[in-house]
Amino acid sequence: MTNQQSFTVIPDGSVTTPKGFRAGGLHCGLKKTERHDLGAIYCEVPANAAGVYTLNQFQAAPLRVTQESIAQGGKLQAMLVNSGNANACTGKQGEDDARAMRAAGAQAFGVAEHLVGVTSTGVIGELLPMGKVLAGIEKLPAGVKADGGDDFCQAILTTDLVKKEICVRVTVGGQTIHIAGAAKGSGMIHPNMATMLGFITTDANIESAQLQKLLNDITDSTFNMITVDGDTSTNDMVVVMASGLAANESLTPEHPDWAAFAAGFNYVGEVLAKAIARDGEGATKLIEVTVAQAESRDAARAIAKTVIGSSLVKSACFGADANWGRIIAAVGRAGHPVQTETVDIRLGDIPVLVQSRPVRFDEERAAEYLKGELVHIFVDLHMGNASATAWGCDLTYDYVRINAAYRT
Repeated sequence: MTNQQSFTVIPDGSVTTPKGFRAGGLHCGLKKTERHDLGAIYCEVPANAAGVYTLNQFQAAPLRVTQESIAQGGKLQAMLVNSGNANACTGKQGEDDARAMRAAGAQAFGVAEHLVGVTSTGVIGELLPMGKVLAGIEKLPAGVKADGGDDFCQAILTTDLVKKEICVRVTVGGQTIHIAGAAKGSGMIHPNMATMLGFITTDANIESAQLQKLLNDITDSTFNMITVDGDTSTNDMVVVMASGLAANESLTPEHPDWAAFAAGFNYVGEVLAKAIARDGEGATKLIEVTVAQAESRDAARAIAKTVIGSSLVKSACFGADANWGRIIAAVGRAGHPVQTETVDIRLGDIPVLVQSRPVRFDEERAAEYLKGELVHIFVDLHMGNASATAWGCDLTYDYVRINAAYRT
């Protein structure tokens, strides 16, 4: 196990590690292959819940249904997800289908409808084959089990190459608490949510209002700081379920162990966000952009996201071209004032710009650095005390190939 400052990473943990949770997945026929395409997370008690959702105005029907469920009492007991079909831009029929999924899930798991959330991911604009979906939901409870985290991760994938999961434990008031997460996302990834789904479970005792505030804060610094291709999707959301079965004193910001819990929660979000960026469609490397000494946190975030989202910067990283001009151009168009005479830029530990002036550097060494699986671009503005980090990936030939044939 890897020790962090206030929490411990559990290498083999999953969304079922926190007390009270089971999960699973199966193939119901939405995908052409035999890969799982329907999954669920189930809690043995109604769990306090919170969610964040895409800002795309064409928000998919399942997201609206899940928001309705959480709004009725701030709790969820089962979360259903299908891949292979987004159920987005499908009109009233799509909304009826999302509600039918919720009703079927409630019946299958024996819970009230408002305790069920639903979400979908895949091709936009096609109606769900509800016969297959409903038949699959009926079979789900038999496959939802304590060691079903891996099956659930497989059920939520679309163009993803790898599953994405993380689990940590933290001590709160003398009680051991677990926070775990699973996510999917590879393309249509951009700040303010994207084609990504995140599911976080915890056995902490924490009220829905506090959980929502914490999720909002964590989303701003993790999931909203990644980009793959600049496209924001119709279906993205992150949902958190807290069973409360760890029996700790209810967590609030005033609790002496709040900072430790928040740090563990943030770590789960950051690991999942970076895993999504690293698994970008066709990507060969993770790119991390840190902006330091900005005049405000908003400025630091905006500049970091502009650099990480630049197609020219991403292409240069793919080609191992130490073209700092593309970086400084992105800094200058991010929409926040900068002192144009004081900017420093480093590629890893290689300075390429000091006080906005180019410096001699070893081109071969820089190219070799850019060929690695992790590229860190560091921008120092020398304007203030704020900083931010954003994550993305390189732009490759394979990205075009994958998306040119997405529906076929």
